[in-house]
Amino acid sequence: MDINATLLGRAVIFFVLIIGVISYLLGRTKTETPILTGIVGALLALVPPLGLIYIGVLIFKKDIIKN
Repeated sequence: MDINATLLGRAVIFFVLIIGVISYLLGRTKTETPILTGIVGALLALVPPLGLIYIGVLIFKKDIIKN
């Protein structure tokens, strides 16, 4: 069975975008720098288990209190 490189590349880009957006959305309530949180999430999503672990860490992090 052959693996199509174009399809694999599109899947990786899709996964990076999804993890980056989810990281940004979680970062808005859980950190003071949501853009940096989204960028780090997108970079870690290049290795799928790391991206999922990062999302898990953000989910269990406590919300920050904004004044």
